[in-house]
Amino acid sequence: MTNAADKGKKAAAEQAVALVEPGMRLGLGTGSTAEIFVKLLGARAKREKLELVCAPTSIRTGELAESVGLKLATLNELGWLDLTVDGADEIDPELRLIKGGGGALLVEKIVAAASNEMVVIADSSKKVERLGAFPLPIEVVKFGWRNTAALIEQTFEEFGCRPVEGQLRMARGAPFLTDEGHYILDYPLESIPDPDELAIFLPTIPGVVDSGLFIDYATRALIGAPDGSVELLVLDEEDED
Repeated sequence: MTNAADKGKKAAAEQAVALVEPGMRLGLGTGSTAEIFVKLLGARAKREKLELVCAPTSIRTGELAESVGLKLATLNELGWLDLTVDGADEIDPELRLIKGGGGALLVEKIVAAASNEMVVIADSSKKVERLGAFPLPIEVVKFGWRNTAALIEQTFEEFGCRPVEGQLRMARGAPFLTDEGHYILDYPLESIPDPDELAIFLPTIPGVVDSGLFIDYATRALIGAPDGSVELLVLDEEDED
C-alpha cells in the first residue's frame, strides 16, 4: 500500500468518524480502511464518551475494536443498526461495489442489510467507471466446490464476461476459510457488463453462498485523495427506481 493510499484512506475514515453520533448502534467493516476507521473511532469514543455499541463483521475487526475500547454486541443482540461503515475493493458511479478482499463478504453484506445506512470509505484508487478489474470474490461451501466453480464460470460467459477460471483463495499454504467456514473463489473478470443482474443470479447457483457484488447497499461514499481531500458520492434517488 502506497503512502498516498494511506493518506486517502485516513482522510476518508476521519470524515466517517465525524458522522457517528452518541448512542449509535454501528456496523464495523473489515479490511485495511475499516481498520483505520475503527482505531479513530475508538479514540473519539473514549475522548467524548459516546457510549456506542458495535457489531463487527469479522473476528479480526472485533478483536481490534475491543483493543481500542469499543463495546461490542452481536447483530442478533442489536437487532438493527443505525449505520455501517465499511471499505470497498471497487466502487462505481452508481455506488455499486465489489467487496470481499478481506474475506468477510457474507457477514459484511448481512450487517449492511441490517443498517439504516451504509457509508463506504475508500481511497481514490478504488473508484472505477466499471466494476471488474478487482477479482470478484465468491463465497462457496466446501462440498463440491470444483463443480460449483464450473457452474459459476459458465454463468459468467452467459452474462458476457470473459472466460475465466476461478482461483481458490489460499492462506499459509491451505485454502482460506471465512469465519463461517466457507471457501472463497476469486475471479479476475476485468469487466462486468451487467453487475445488477449478475448479483441476482450468482446466489442461485447450488454451492454459492454469496458474491462480492454489493448492489443497492451503499448510500454514501467518502473517497479520500492523496492530498487529504475527500470526495463525497451520494446515491442518486433516480438510481434506486
